[in-house]
Amino acid sequence: MFERFTESARRTVTGAVAQAERLDHPEITEEHLLLSLLDTAEGRAFFAFTALGVRDRRAEIEAALAAARRRGGMSKADSEALADLGIDVDAIVAKVEETHGPGALGMGTPETEPAGRPRARRKRALLDHRPFTPGAKKVLEQSLRVALGRGDRHIGEEHLLLALAVRPGVVSEVLADFGAGYGDVERVMFGSEGT
Repeated sequence: MFERFTESARRTVTGAVAQAERLDHPEITEEHLLLSLLDTAEGRAFFAFTALGVRDRRAEIEAALAAARRRGGMSKADSEALADLGIDVDAIVAKVEETHGPGALGMGTPETEPAGRPRARRKRALLDHRPFTPGAKKVLEQSLRVALGRGDRHIGEEHLLLALAVRPGVVSEVLADFGAGYGDVERVMFGSEGT
């Protein structure tokens, strides 16, 4: 599949590895793919983020992703569904963090790593690389389906962005919250041909 990736898509994947390293995360996730796409300075994804006003809101996007990590990767929609059942996710997160330390439900940063959890660096030393999470692998697979569905022979960063936007979960929710849902992105990148 990777032989179908354009140079820009390969840079996006390499950039995702760099994002995981920057954040000191032991695995490459969908979040890292999104952050890498936000760093692009050309191409359709860059154009879409610029046209939709997303590029200027990176700090807010990172904060939304960090809040989801703090909730153990639970989306706001999941939290709201539980709230409808009388379950206060924020109260649960606060209680767990009170007992086990900040970031206990999610991937802790070096400053907030839960007590008793081995540091990511020690774990990585054993692995000697950062693996892709199953979700990140699914995004890469979905990007192939998106490209084929559009009749494209190669996978570009625009297909990675559409795959992130269409797959249910925190990243697509954050994109939608910032006005970059699948339909918005497709419309901006491909105009009337995507509708």
